[in-house]
Amino acid sequence: MPADIDLSSTALLLDVDGTLLDIAPTPDAVVVPPELRQILGDLIERSGGSVALVSGRAIHTLDRLFSPLIAPAIGGHGAEMRLSPGASIVEISPIVLPRSLRERLHKLAATDSRVILEDKSHSMALHYRLAPEHETFLKTAMREIVAGEHAGTVELLFGKYVIDIKPKQFSKGLAVCELMRHQPFADRTPLFIGDDTTDESVFAILPDLDGIGYSVGKPVPGTHGTFGTSQDVRAWLTEIWHRSRT
Repeated sequence: MPADIDLSSTALLLDVDGTLLDIAPTPDAVVVPPELRQILGDLIERSGGSVALVSGRAIHTLDRLFSPLIAPAIGGHGAEMRLSPGASIVEISPIVLPRSLRERLHKLAATDSRVILEDKSHSMALHYRLAPEHETFLKTAMREIVAGEHAGTVELLFGKYVIDIKPKQFSKGLAVCELMRHQPFADRTPLFIGDDTTDESVFAILPDLDGIGYSVGKPVPGTHGTFGTSQDVRAWLTEIWHRSRT
C-alpha cells in the first residue's frame, strides 16, 4: 500500500464497489460502514476537496449509499461528474444506450430471476453473482448483442460476476482526465485505487497525468502496488485519516 500521502498535493480518487466497499450478492445489498462516511468526509475537508469517488454507479445512487455524505464524484463510468459537494451534477456525455438494446437486455435478464439487470441511465449492468453457472451463456449472449447492430458503438466490461455495457464515447479514464483539469484537483498528483476491469481505463491514463495507481485483489501491470482486499483499503484510509489529525 502507498506510504503516507500529502493531502495538500494529492488528488485521491477511489473506486467504490470492490475497492471501498465489499462486493455484495446484489447491487443494493452493499454496506457502507458508518465510520467510512466520517473518514471520507474529513479527508475531503482536510484535502481542500480533493477526494473523489470514481464509480460505475450513478452519482445519485452514490449519494443514497453514502448519505449524509455528499462527495465529489465521477459516476456512470464517466458519463457524469460533480466537482465539489455543493456543485451540481454535470452530464459529461448525453449519450445513452439505444432503446432496442435495453429491451434485449431486459429479455436476457428475464431468463432467470437470479440474474439482476441494473439500469444506471447511461449504462446497464447484468449481475449474475447469484447464478454463476450462467456466466458462459450470458457472456456469449452479450457478445452477440454487441456484435450486431450495435457493433462499434458500445462496449462490454467484464467484472466480478457482472457484465457492464456502455457507449464507447465515455469512460472513467476520460472523465478522470477532465476532472484533473479543474480545481481543486488541478495541479495535484492523482492517486487512484481500483479493483476491476472497469477501472483499467483510469490505470491506462495515469502515466499521462504523472499519477499513481494501486489495484485491489490482484496485480495490474503499470500500477505501483496492490491492496489485498477492500478492507485493507479502508484500513489504509483510516491510517491516513489519523495522521491527518496530528
